[in-house]
Amino acid sequence: MTGSSGTDVDDVREGPAQTTNTGGVGDPGCSLCHGLGYIRLDVPVGHPHFGKLFPCTCRMPAIQSQRDETLRSLGNLEALKRFTFDTFCPDGHGLSAERQRNLRAAYQEAVSFSQRLQGWLLLMGGYGCGKTHLAAAIANDALSRGIMPLFVTVPDLLDHLRASFSPEVAQSYGDRFEQVRTARLLILDDLGTENATPWALEKLFQLLNYRYMAALPTVI
Repeated sequence: MTGSSGTDVDDVREGPAQTTNTGGVGDPGCSLCHGLGYIRLDVPVGHPHFGKLFPCTCRMPAIQSQRDETLRSLGNLEALKRFTFDTFCPDGHGLSAERQRNLRAAYQEAVSFSQRLQGWLLLMGGYGCGKTHLAAAIANDALSRGIMPLFVTVPDLLDHLRASFSPEVAQSYGDRFEQVRTARLLILDDLGTENATPWALEKLFQLLNYRYMAALPTVI
């Protein structure tokens, strides 16, 4: 069955909650952890999960809410609420017939991607052609369906990651980077405008390579 860690494990059962002092962060009425918020899996000695604590299922809503709040604080979506598919003009203004066709094709691809949220979508074009509007429309559409996206410009993302190295920041770099790379929907705006230092290039490679291997929906 599936253990509370989210990993499929043979012959794993959720064992009785231990009396470990975890601060009581769970639901006091939970029959699994009795309010502790953590459980140990009933696995044999030598199993990779033996003796480890895992968040109880009663904490999942709170954990997801905290994760969503982190993504919201990292992203730039709050200022882009007005950018939706309804406010986008697929035919543009004063464009040639060819550019109108290209813009409408991009619009239709963005709508299609938003409906399925699978694979990757790359939007390319000159300044002011609507790339950010379409990307934000995808994010706002996902948000309206209860899916928390991470919409962020690449320079801002790198600044957030650098800042997490400071000892004054509550969330560690590892935790922050993990939340970014595993986001349900990641939208990177203005890729290519960042200061392309070796560190920045390495982080972007790690981020994009992870999402490619994990087949996570990504817009660039």
